[in-house]
Amino acid sequence: MSAGTTEPAEPVEPAEPAELLPGLVGFASALRAAGLRCDGRRVRAYLAAVERLDLADPEQLYWAGRLTLCADPDDLPPYDTAFAAWFGPASLDPRAAREHLPRQANMAALVSPEGRAGEESGEPAESLRVAAADTEVLRARDLGELTAAERAHLRELLAVLRPRLPVRRSPRPRASRRGTLDPARTLRAMLAGGGEPVRLAYRSTGGRPRRVVLLIDVSGSMSPYADALLRFAHVLQRAAPAAVEVFTLGTRLTRVSRQLRQRDPERAMLAASRAVADFAGGTRLGETLRAFLGRWGRRGLARGAVVVLFSDGWERGGADLLGEQLAALRRLAYAVFWVNPHAGKPGYAPVQSGIAAALPSLDRLLAGHSLATLERLLVEIRDA
Repeated sequence: MSAGTTEPAEPVEPAEPAELLPGLVGFASALRAAGLRCDGRRVRAYLAAVERLDLADPEQLYWAGRLTLCADPDDLPPYDTAFAAWFGPASLDPRAAREHLPRQANMAALVSPEGRAGEESGEPAESLRVAAADTEVLRARDLGELTAAERAHLRELLAVLRPRLPVRRSPRPRASRRGTLDPARTLRAMLAGGGEPVRLAYRSTGGRPRRVVLLIDVSGSMSPYADALLRFAHVLQRAAPAAVEVFTLGTRLTRVSRQLRQRDPERAMLAASRAVADFAGGTRLGETLRAFLGRWGRRGLARGAVVVLFSDGWERGGADLLGEQLAALRRLAYAVFWVNPHAGKPGYAPVQSGIAAALPSLDRLLAGHSLATLERLLVEIRDA
């Protein structure tokens, strides 16, 4: 072949919808895990848009998902992160996109989880499949067994979580465009307008976030999970600083809500580590819960709140004291969840003295050993 001629590319057969469907639905599931509200209607719109795309162009795939799966400007950063993890970084310049992915490449190999063996899709397809697989595997890995690189990746995944707190109805009515008639405001408007009912005023009872209290065990047996759990607490704290309170439990009780309100996760973790003096020490859950109830809980912090206790249940103090304090906490709180990193493992039985004493006072005993279980915990908190 001469230097000035180019061999025409062989036409690529369009991918069947059945080949694309598993990967696209999996991408929608990843977005839901990142906090986007990808309901069935949006997913169907996304799949309908994909049928009309040029699948060799990743930019079209990017914009199809962005226009159909994103409902709010806050959805764009987690969408970009999830898209880059699932398909690879998307360029907004069509020419740059085509430089990274030749038009002859079959996009079905990138979208389908299995890909096509023997197809010349090149290195990008392989790297995209590996990135998506690594992310999905990491979501199921035990937080206490991660390598340094996996912990760094976990921090990125935690940063894109968008938690939504439970909402309770406010007893005080507020001005609204619709609802029930507000006689007092309507009368004041009439007096201001010379006695004529110029405008009717309405009021309604709105909602406000329900308080969430996180109690994190930082004793020696929980130290492999402490960093990830504190970063998870930082995500919730940053989502609603006025409605989330965080305490650490060990041989003493430490309030770290103020430290975790910092925007930067690393600075927040550093400040929290300096505040917690009993990290990786012993466990006195009953005594620390009594201190929490005596100083904060009965004074209003636990009243009507969703309380989440992160611990493996190993108690050096008296189990009877722990049971009594949890019963008192349950009478104050709206819901009490116990998150145990061992509860999701095969063969686990709640036989530890602390867990056995706590079970009668718990609404739910949940697993908390992986990112996937923490994401499910967010749903439990939201729906409490």
